Amino acid sequence: MPAKFTDSKMESSAAIAAIDDLLAAVGMQHGSRKTMNLEGAEQRQPPVSRRPGPPGMEKATVAPLQIAVWRAEYPWLLHGFSTRLGGVSVVYQPGGGGPDLNLGYTPADDWAKVDENRQRLIHAIAGANLSKSIALVTLKQIHSSLIREVGAGSAAALKGDAMLTREAGVLLGIQTADCVPVLVADTRQRILAAFHAGWRGTLARIVENGIGRMRAEYGSRLGDLTAAIGPAIGQCCYAVGEELRFEFESQFRYAPELFREVFDSDPIREKYPLLFMTARAPGHSNIGPSLHLNLPQANRRQLLDAGVPGTAIHMMDACTACHPEQFFSHRAQQGFTGRLMSVIGVAQ
Repeated sequence: MPAKFTDSKMESSAAIAAIDDLLAAVGMQHGSRKTMNLEGAEQRQPPVSRRPGPPGMEKATVAPLQIAVWRAEYPWLLHGFSTRLGGVSVVYQPGGGGPDLNLGYTPADDWAKVDENRQRLIHAIAGANLSKSIALVTLKQIHSSLIREVGAGSAAALKGDAMLTREAGVLLGIQTADCVPVLVADTRQRILAAFHAGWRGTLARIVENGIGRMRAEYGSRLGDLTAAIGPAIGQCCYAVGEELRFEFESQFRYAPELFREVFDSDPIREKYPLLFMTARAPGHSNIGPSLHLNLPQANRRQLLDAGVPGTAIHMMDACTACHPEQFFSHRAQQGFTGRLMSVIGVAQ
C-alpha cells in the first residue's frame, strides 16, 4: 500500500548494528572483544533481514484461517485466509527459515512453485469437493474501485479489485500483503463477493459499492449477508501521512475515529541515550507523533453503512506486519515479499 510511512523496525536494527560497529572500532564495545579468524578477518554473523520461520515450518501443512461460524452454519461455503506456511517457495526466506506459501506470481519467485502453492491452497479449502470442478479466479489487482462479475471462464488478465459471482465451483481469490481482504456471502441466494481494499480502494468505497451492486443487481437482502475481514496491517503498524487523513475526512464523517497519533520509540536513542544529549530541558524530545490509520475498521464501517448487520461481520484482527513469521507483509519485509490469498466459493 503506497502511503507514506516511518522508518521500519528493520532499518532501526541495521542502524543499531552500524553504531555498534562504530563504537567497537574505537574500543567502546560492551561485552567481549571481537575474535579474529586465522586470516585476520572479523568473525561476524551475516545480517538477518527478517525473523526466520518457526521450527518445523518447512514441514507445515497448508491450514487456512477460517470463520468458525461459517464452517458450522454454512457447510457449502468454501472459504479461507492463507498464511505463509506450508508452501514450496524459498525466495522470501533469506534468514534460513522453511519454504513459504507464496500465492502471487511475483517477479522474484518461480511461477511453477506458485502453481504448486495454489494447488495446495485449493486442496486445503475444497477438500472433498476436489472430485468436482473447482476454478480459482483472480484479478490483476490495480488498487482501483473496479468490481467485476466473474465465472469459471473469466479471463485471467481481467483488471480490478473486487469480484462478484453466482456460480458454484468458483473460488474467488484476493491477493494481499497488508491490504484488507473482505469476503461477503449472500447465504440465501449463494451469491459471493471478494474485495481487495487498500487505502485507495477504501477511499473509493469499494466494499460499500460492492454491497450496493449485490442488492441492486442480484436482489440480495441485507439480513442474508454475512462478511469476513481477514488478516491485514493493523493500526499499530500502519503509519501514514497527514494528507491521507485529509482525504478520509473529506469522504467519511467517522474519519476521526479511524486515526490516532502514536509517539514512536526510537530504538537507537534507547540503546545509546548519551549520543543524543543536548542542552534542551528534560522532556523536550524532537521525536514527534506519527499518524496511524485503522484500515480494517474503515472497511468494517463501510459494511455497516451498506447495511450489513454488525453481528454478521467477522474480523480476524490479525496484523500482518506484527507477525511476519506467519503472514506476508509489504511493510515488515520492506517491499520484498510474497502474497497471501483470501478465497471464497460455493461447493458444487
